[in-house]
Amino acid sequence: MTARAASRPVGTVTRGTTNPNRLRRMDRWIAATHGAELRRATGPEPDPVAVAVDLGYGAAPWTAVELLQRLRTVAPRTRVVGVEIEPARVAAARPYEREGLVFRHGGFEVPVPGSPRLIRAANVLRQYDEEQVAGVWQRLCARLAPADPSRGSRGGLLVEGTCDEIGRRHVWVALGPEGPRTVTFATRLGSLDRPSDLAERLPKALIHRNVPGEPVHAFLRDFDRAWAAAAPYASYGARQRWIRAVRDLTADWPVTDGASRWRQGEVTLRWEALAPRTT
Repeated sequence: MTARAASRPVGTVTRGTTNPNRLRRMDRWIAATHGAELRRATGPEPDPVAVAVDLGYGAAPWTAVELLQRLRTVAPRTRVVGVEIEPARVAAARPYEREGLVFRHGGFEVPVPGSPRLIRAANVLRQYDEEQVAGVWQRLCARLAPADPSRGSRGGLLVEGTCDEIGRRHVWVALGPEGPRTVTFATRLGSLDRPSDLAERLPKALIHRNVPGEPVHAFLRDFDRAWAAAAPYASYGARQRWIRAVRDLTADWPVTDGASRWRQGEVTLRWEALAPRTT
């Protein structure tokens, strides 16, 4: 292998579709659930530093700019590195660099020094085959900051998922250095007809498993039933109907969050409950 080939970014160019505020639901969840880990981070500098990577930010740098703004509300010393495999996109993003925000050419090798506390890969793996997902996850998880039980740290976080073009519907998997942890469904409740509408935004690891006999199909079926049973709560608004439906789901499904997140149009479950069945 030549030196040039060895340094070539890993991955393929995405469509690059992006819009301002497209990833606000994912960002909001990361800030709420991972903010303490980002604040706990330390780096080589005298002041604590947490590095977050926006992997595959697309044709415009909006998502990286917004990620910095949102993470700094909970962890003021966070730094964001936008990573893109298409050199022209990196060049176009460079004018948006500022204190705490830089852009780099690269791919799944994640060309940043040290071990990031966060890697966000939104709408990146949809163009890959399902069989490739596990390998990409493993590679990215290996780049995360390791857990440090002595400091109460679970290590870095990889958030990988898919949303629609304007961020109304979003499903993502959260992974630590040890592998997948949870799956989160998030939606703008006013636009939702039924929870199974989110099926079209399942991440690549799950989207082809929404068929009878698979756990994710059973979950969405049960969620639709709970949503229908909660119809009387619609008179109090879609939020109250969602909260009631999720509360009913907790009897049979390992929901990991509570009403403060449900109010945001979210629900998070343990990965093991929705993981594809092996065949």
